[in-house]
Amino acid sequence: MMKLSRRNFLITASAATFAATAAVPSFALPGGQRVFIGSNMPDGILAYDWDPTKGELVPAGVAASLTNASWITLSPDRDYLFAASEVPSFNGKQTGEVASFRVAMGALQPLSALNSAGAGTCHVALDHTGGVLLAADYGGGTMSSFHVSEGKLKAAGSEYYSTHGPNKDRQKSSHAHFGSFSPDNRFAYMNDLGGDCIHIYSLNATTGALTPAGTYRTRPGDGPRTLHFHPNGYTAYGVNELTSTVDVLEWSKDDGSLSLITRIELLPQGYHGPTRACDTVISKDGKFVYFANRDNNFLYSFSADFVSGRLTPIGRSSCGGKTPRNFTLDPTEGWMLVANQDSNVISVFARNRDTGALADAGKNFPAAAPMCILFA
Repeated sequence: MMKLSRRNFLITASAATFAATAAVPSFALPGGQRVFIGSNMPDGILAYDWDPTKGELVPAGVAASLTNASWITLSPDRDYLFAASEVPSFNGKQTGEVASFRVAMGALQPLSALNSAGAGTCHVALDHTGGVLLAADYGGGTMSSFHVSEGKLKAAGSEYYSTHGPNKDRQKSSHAHFGSFSPDNRFAYMNDLGGDCIHIYSLNATTGALTPAGTYRTRPGDGPRTLHFHPNGYTAYGVNELTSTVDVLEWSKDDGSLSLITRIELLPQGYHGPTRACDTVISKDGKFVYFANRDNNFLYSFSADFVSGRLTPIGRSSCGGKTPRNFTLDPTEGWMLVANQDSNVISVFARNRDTGALADAGKNFPAAAPMCILFA
């Protein structure tokens, strides 16, 4: 039986190639919107046109050939796109790749490509000013920071983690997984899935410098994967992959620390099979929060009290396929899109904006090993 690992075929992946952008047509749909999909395949970043009236995606070619594009994110002005290439080596070194592109008329124009600090770069996060980028290296257990100027990257620093947890299959060493920034942009966070902790840093947004400012520790074996801040400005939700739980946290503006308020179980009562919690989506008004879970493959919807961030379950629903790697609401928030990695589809579900409920059935659109969905 194959063990649950992050990406079994990564050990055989070739080094990423920073190639010229493929020809991508401008928008084919009147009134449509360009969507970029990070793909865990050689093509890397795929382009689609989104029709918000029908909730449908139309393929528009390859936006950029960047091998194993695990994560993509946009600058605050939406002029630049940044990508993590989860490969074991780049430019002759045993690291992943961090790349940047200019977004022009729905196409991507290469700007820069640098080595990360370690192998298997799985996530990139941009601060609220657009001047600092963090990269998480799952395989290397490292984090790197970059200064960003007009979309171009310049290395600023790196951190090497040496913690580990009790899970013998998944926590033999540190696995940096997800970077984020506090609502006021004074602190940066790096989830360490292998070390059962979230590293906290004071951020100098001008230089990109990070100064250690503490650690939030989960229960042993939880495997903290992602961290998202609620619009109320002081609640955060930490998804723990290995136990399929969510830590509801209070964020301190004074020192950037995180404190546990309560813990939520995502799994149905009595379920004891394989499981990996994944990602979080929060509606713009802060009234609804959604979590994705893999292996038994579902979405879990909650209503949220805006003041306290307290969550009340709405219900579990289908994710439309296998292994939901990332999911997001479209700009109208009338649709939820799910990247089902092992089904090679993007699943689209109608959403009731008033109740937050997701439709039981959706539409599937082909996409090779989708990892991340980004509306341009």
